[in-house]
Amino acid sequence: MKIQIINGPNLNLLGVREKSIYGSSDFETYLADLRKSYPAIQLDYFQNNIEGELINKLHEVGFSYDGIVLNAGAYTHTSIAIADAIAGITTPVVEVHISNVHKREEFRHKSTLASNCKGVIAGFGLDSYRLGIESLLNQ
Repeated sequence: MKIQIINGPNLNLLGVREKSIYGSSDFETYLADLRKSYPAIQLDYFQNNIEGELINKLHEVGFSYDGIVLNAGAYTHTSIAIADAIAGITTPVVEVHISNVHKREEFRHKSTLASNCKGVIAGFGLDSYRLGIESLLNQ
């Protein structure tokens, strides 16, 4: 089984930025733990701050992988282009968020991606990614 994790803008700063919201762990350390927990799964990781690069990655893996766990960051609330990319691929996508976006600013309450995703997981810290993987394993 192959699962692609895709992180969008500013998520390269996990462990450094806004620790009260996003925690103090960097993603690479968490990813190593995920890979140990799921040795039978190929877990690939991609992070980019540029919307078009996220779309390119969705197109690249969206017909050959078994699942995608996507944290599009702020693009979640604004990107019709990423929503269209998700709609155009066959691989199921689970939208994840580290924070509970519904407890934050009003503009974060709306996802332009959710209607094209298998589901949405938010508010469980980095564990949101593990829950996303579990949802793909149980499909």
